[in-house]
Amino acid sequence: MKIHNENKKIRIAYCSFTGKASRVLDRKLKDVKALTKADYTGTIHRLIYKAIVDDNDNIIGWEKKPKEEFEYDLIVVDEASMVTKDIWNDLLSYGVPVLAVGDHGQLPPIESSFNLMERPVLKLEEIFRQEKDNPIIQVSEMARKYGGIPKLNFSDTVRKLSKQDDDTQEFVTDIFSSFDDQTMVLVGYNNTRINLNKGIRQLLEFETQAPTYGDRVICLKNNANAGVFNGMMGTVVSMSKSDVKGCLDAEIALDGEDECFVGLISEKQFNNSLVDGKTLMREINLFDFGYALTVHKAQGSQARRVVVFEERFARMTDDLWRRWLYTAVTRAEKELYIIG
Repeated sequence: MKIHNENKKIRIAYCSFTGKASRVLDRKLKDVKALTKADYTGTIHRLIYKAIVDDNDNIIGWEKKPKEEFEYDLIVVDEASMVTKDIWNDLLSYGVPVLAVGDHGQLPPIESSFNLMERPVLKLEEIFRQEKDNPIIQVSEMARKYGGIPKLNFSDTVRKLSKQDDDTQEFVTDIFSSFDDQTMVLVGYNNTRINLNKGIRQLLEFETQAPTYGDRVICLKNNANAGVFNGMMGTVVSMSKSDVKGCLDAEIALDGEDECFVGLISEKQFNNSLVDGKTLMREINLFDFGYALTVHKAQGSQARRVVVFEERFARMTDDLWRRWLYTAVTRAEKELYIIG
């Protein structure tokens, strides 16, 4: 990397909002031999927050690392459109240069007017997420420029299907029945997300309505003290009733993280609209099933196989719809199936 050629002693921290995005970043940097032993790749929260442990070495919380412990000379933030104002301020607090890199065509954070990528200094118009001959590039350009994708088979693994077609139902059911951590199902409405989560869990033969071992889950609320942030994905390791009313004691293996999340989560949140986090105790965290996601929640993540259900809100502007559709289709690495 040119910067290392010019300054061999510089220490660079490459980070992303989600564990999945950080793994992709790490792989690509290694492919081009851009890393040195002194560099960091991983999530933002692992870079700038540290665990608080009790006398038995159990993690009981998280806190921001003090400035004197920060070891890097430059921070590079990938998927920067996902970064909230609080996290951005924490990054800036270390007093080193921060380079924010993101896609200006994607959606801004849903819960804030803060949009780090709203006015980028430089714009790169050519898409590099997929291989040059991948038809996903063609589809994403249609989404970004026109906000519409025709019902065509762009390849065997990139298709736009009609939701009225009888064969579509069978095709989608087959995908859901083979759901894995490299499958992503994207929707617009929360009700659609909830119904699809229920249906996919039935196809995967989960017998309980409550989350259990092996369930895919997603974090819905930032909690730096617990080491979890909105949009993080994971798999349930263990789940049991808590002594705290309406809560579960959870252990969740977070994608791309060394440490499992261990703590209280709201039972009511699963298969529900967003619970008002302000009414909960600070130590109660919000997770939900992570089989079907809204497009906003999927930002910063990628998957080999993506299914997109086109759902446009009644008051969505043409510009916001283009951003929504573009964000959705660019989550796919290899396979993309759009239902509309």
